[in-house]
Amino acid sequence: MRLRRKRRLLRCLRKRHQLKPVQNNTSGIRPQDVLLMSVVRNECIRLPYFLDYYRKLGVNHFLFIDNNSDDGTREFLADQPDVSLWWTDAGYKQATYGLDWSNYLLRTYAHKHWVLTVDPDEFFVYPFCDTRPIRALTDWLDDTGVRSFGTMLIDMYPEGAIEEMPYQEGQNPFEIASWFDSGNYMITRNPTYGNLWIQGGARARVFFQETPKKAPALNKIPLVKWHRRYAYVSSTHALLPRGLNQVYEERGGEKTSGALLHAKLIDTLGDKAREELNRNQHYRSSGEYKAYVQQLESRPVFWNKWSEKYINWRQLEILGLMSKGNWA
Repeated sequence: MRLRRKRRLLRCLRKRHQLKPVQNNTSGIRPQDVLLMSVVRNECIRLPYFLDYYRKLGVNHFLFIDNNSDDGTREFLADQPDVSLWWTDAGYKQATYGLDWSNYLLRTYAHKHWVLTVDPDEFFVYPFCDTRPIRALTDWLDDTGVRSFGTMLIDMYPEGAIEEMPYQEGQNPFEIASWFDSGNYMITRNPTYGNLWIQGGARARVFFQETPKKAPALNKIPLVKWHRRYAYVSSTHALLPRGLNQVYEERGGEKTSGALLHAKLIDTLGDKAREELNRNQHYRSSGEYKAYVQQLESRPVFWNKWSEKYINWRQLEILGLMSKGNWA
């Protein structure tokens, strides 16, 4: 595992030359600031709400990598004073699906900071997030000696076909996609990295009903007190050192955990899926996007009689999808 981690760190150092600084405001980062890291491509329509959401949670500075967008993403981000932005036209797949780039920026700028690593369609929810800023959570994690914080990705969807409610720039996506699956999840333990492996939910039910083992993983560890020796090895599903993946209790009880509300299943999915399928820059020859394109032709409806309408984080805790643990 040490060798794997060293290889990851060497890879990120070798790939650092692919990143071209557009705007580097990292000199303004203060020692206690909470950071956010994201790799994006053609996400201009999502970014106004995304930034607003995380600013309200208490994120102090954003580290973005733009992978050759052509929809105004780079220009929009470069106009934000709390954003540092890098650009690259290098291959996403060849950079270990963007991990080489993000691991380098995390190593360089996030050392000793709490940092959230999320996609632009992922929205972090944690216990008491409606009344306490993210700094309250990270201070408590510091006090209890916890270095990483686990979440489950929850696919959100509308009541009808996704094409029926077009998403507008800057809109809260959960005004449209306010439903989720309260059950239908499978959990196993990954023997290699020790992380939990969760599958199921709306995408597994609709897009991978014949091949559920190929459904996307829903386990994520997005919030980490970063150290320059750390490295993500599989999206944000797993890290090294291996102990960072221990975000669950093995002897009964519950560790505090959160959720990522996933706003992927809105009307922008069709165009995005076709673009990514043509680029062929994703895992397993973009098999996930192939499934999206094929199934979306029949205008599927994700809602069913077991769907739950999202209310707040307490609802997710009651359903067992996250836990406040012993944080009171």
